[in-house]
Amino acid sequence: MLSKEDQRRFDEITHHLRVTDPEFVARLGDRARLRRARLILVLTFVLWAAVPALVVVGGWLAVTLAPAVLVAATLLMWQARRHRW
Repeated sequence: MLSKEDQRRFDEITHHLRVTDPEFVARLGDRARLRRARLILVLTFVLWAAVPALVVVGGWLAVTLAPAVLVAATLLMWQARRHRW
């Protein structure tokens, strides 16, 4: 936790940055979006990797659910790539 004086100073600095360098502030905002897109991409790869194991372990029930999992993984990957660029 910051003291009240430190918090006030921090707010002044951030306000000054927003006013003087909005491009820098925009780049910082993009980092969070890129991190989220990267997380979705990793989740997609995990889903793709899990499908064969589900088919082997789960049998016919997993075979019927695997296309739904693959479609969800593909949509997640497409969404992550769209937001990344």
